[in-house]
Amino acid sequence: MCGRFAQYQGLADYLRELQAEQDVVSGYDNHPIARYNVAPGSRVLVLHNAEDGLRIDPCHWGWAPFWAKDKRPAPINARVETVTTGKFFKALWPQGRALVMADGWYEWVADPLDPKRKQPYFIRLKSGAPMFMAALAEVRPELEANEGDGFVIITAASDAGMVDIHDRRPLVLGAEHARMWIDPELTAVEAERVAREQCLPVEAFEWFAVGRQVGNVRNEGAELILPVVGDGGHVTRQPVDS
Repeated sequence: MCGRFAQYQGLADYLRELQAEQDVVSGYDNHPIARYNVAPGSRVLVLHNAEDGLRIDPCHWGWAPFWAKDKRPAPINARVETVTTGKFFKALWPQGRALVMADGWYEWVADPLDPKRKQPYFIRLKSGAPMFMAALAEVRPELEANEGDGFVIITAASDAGMVDIHDRRPLVLGAEHARMWIDPELTAVEAERVAREQCLPVEAFEWFAVGRQVGNVRNEGAELILPVVGDGGHVTRQPVDS
């Protein structure tokens, strides 16, 4: 995780949930973004703090330091356990803290009878509210697409319940801690504490099976997040605390 997610509401909807006091100097509207199948390698709207205020800019999903480019595919995620201490993301930590606005993400679960057959699930907040995934980003608004910019989503270990879906999940922050995460006045020590201690608990989420069409990156549309009925005739919607 996280290898696919949804970002479909309007920017004003995300900002309303965030309740940020700073002006968004890049400007925004509230036309639905309408991306239900965001894939690695595409450009995604990322919220970050610039010198003159908040900015929302498109950024390439995937990043690697210059010395690691072309040696292997650029990572799309970074583990919270090592992202603040390892050398790989040193150029992004802590000054590259950013937020990926989202409405949920997808995970695939292998069929125990046929490991090659995988069932996708959509995971979202039980409240239905927008979510903010902690990220590290090298955002360069002045550059053309894929010219040196990029971001990674920070992941944490899944707790009991969600482990059945995947052993990793995005580090989703509530509005208060999301605002702290992108505050340039927050020290590296305090930011690390937020990352390690303030991820929303598993109990805040619910998940349900969705159609396998989401596996094709060319497929888009709201139908991708609709619950499906399992092969046994049971609806596979699963609140975590059930």
